Amino acid sequence: MAHTASIIEQGLLAALDLASAKPWSDLTLGEIAAKAELSLNDFHGIATRESLADAVDAHFDRAMSAEAISLDDMPRERLFEVIMLRFEAMEDYRDGLKSLLRYRETQPTILLRLPAARAASARWALASAGLDDDSGAPLSLKVLAIAFVIARTERAWRKETSGDFALTMAALDKSLRAAEERMGWVARLTGRSAAKEHKPEHENDSPENGAARE
Repeated sequence: MAHTASIIEQGLLAALDLASAKPWSDLTLGEIAAKAELSLNDFHGIATRESLADAVDAHFDRAMSAEAISLDDMPRERLFEVIMLRFEAMEDYRDGLKSLLRYRETQPTILLRLPAARAASARWALASAGLDDDSGAPLSLKVLAIAFVIARTERAWRKETSGDFALTMAALDKSLRAAEERMGWVARLTGRSAAKEHKPEHENDSPENGAARE
C-alpha cells in the first residue's frame, strides 16, 4: 500500500511539473514516468493519467494538518488557517494545477467523482481544525458547507496574479463567514445553541444557592 501511494505521489508531482509547460491532456504516461524517474512498468495496475488527476485533492489536503493549530482560536479562524495551508502548498505547482483543473472540467467521469473528493477535503479540514464533531450542527452538514467553501476559494485562487493570496484570502474569509452564519441558523433551529448556552436551572445550583433559597 505504501509503495502504491509513493508511486502515485511521484507520478502526480511529475505530471504537475510537466503540465506547467503543456496541457494535461497532452501528457503521456510514459513521459510522466520518465519525469518521475520511474519505469512505465512501475505504473502498471497502479496509476493512469486520470487516476493521477483524481489524486490531486488528497495530496494537497495533507497540508492542512501539517501545522498545529490553537484550540483557543475561534472555529472560523482555525478553518481559515488550515485551508490556507492547503492553498499555500498548491502555489508551488500553480501552472501545472491550473492545467490539470482545466482538464478536469472537460472530463465527465472525473467530475462525477469530484463531490466525493470535495467532501473528503472538507472532512480533513474540519479534522485538522479540531471541528470534526457534531457540535453546532451535524458533521455531515458541516462537511457540505466546508466543501462549498473550498470549491469557491479554489476559483479565487486560480485568478491570483500577484502571489500575495489577496483574492484567495478574501474569498475564503467571505465564504467562511457565510458558512458560519448558516451554521448559526441551523444551531438555532435545532436548539443546539440553546442546549449549550442554557443549562437547566438546577444544574447551575450550588449547595450554597440551594441553602439560601431554603
